[in-house]
Amino acid sequence: MVSIFTRASRKLRKVTGAATVDPMDFYGQVTEPYRTQFEGRCADLFFENKGRIIHKWPHYFQVYDEVMAPYIGTEVRMLEIGVFRGGSLELWRRLLGEKAIIFGIDIDPQCRQYDDSNASVRIGSQDDPVFLKETVSEMGGLDIVLDDGSHVAKHQRASYETLFPLLSDGGIYIIEDMHTAYWPAFDGGLRRKGTAIEFLKQKVDQMHRHYYEKDSNSTEAIPPIESIQFFDSIAVVKKRRQLPRYHVKVPNV
Repeated sequence: MVSIFTRASRKLRKVTGAATVDPMDFYGQVTEPYRTQFEGRCADLFFENKGRIIHKWPHYFQVYDEVMAPYIGTEVRMLEIGVFRGGSLELWRRLLGEKAIIFGIDIDPQCRQYDDSNASVRIGSQDDPVFLKETVSEMGGLDIVLDDGSHVAKHQRASYETLFPLLSDGGIYIIEDMHTAYWPAFDGGLRRKGTAIEFLKQKVDQMHRHYYEKDSNSTEAIPPIESIQFFDSIAVVKKRRQLPRYHVKVPNV
């Protein structure tokens, strides 16, 4: 979002005096040569948009196409954190289809105006566990989370800790705009403890705890994480109940 970039740019200059990377350096305009570099359903929906404003990094579209493809045309339950101008909620509706249950949450009361047939919008904070649980209960469950909220590290962690346990088996948790993990304006910095990047690095270790922690090779002890995919500025965590690990040989002779 432009407003986020502007605030980040100002804060970076205040904190560092002269930031080596200015968030506004990444703000671009659509030209036809640029547009033709992006293919796929999400890219087409985005660039053809004539409705509400959608603000996205186009290199995300291929990721969306890949991870959301299994849900198209289904009764998937998706929660987007961060509504902004409501355009991305329209994008998900066009992508996923009429059967999808789509909710958006935001702290800005003005976002209530985007509560319509495309999505249900609820006003509250992404770091409020009571609010989040109430929203998921209203949705009837949860299959996809897309965190495009404050981009502040402590808020991203709080949302994950509340919502990931509520995800269905096989569901996915997407954190967007993870480049903010490197920007001080969002409590970030290279290898700074607690950022979304470092937080998910810890989850990688937890995925493998049964290989370094005694008596943890059980379904109860292994975290229900099937995979953690890192893309440029996006991470996708897939939830799946895990079985104990054993190496076997066949035939058993």
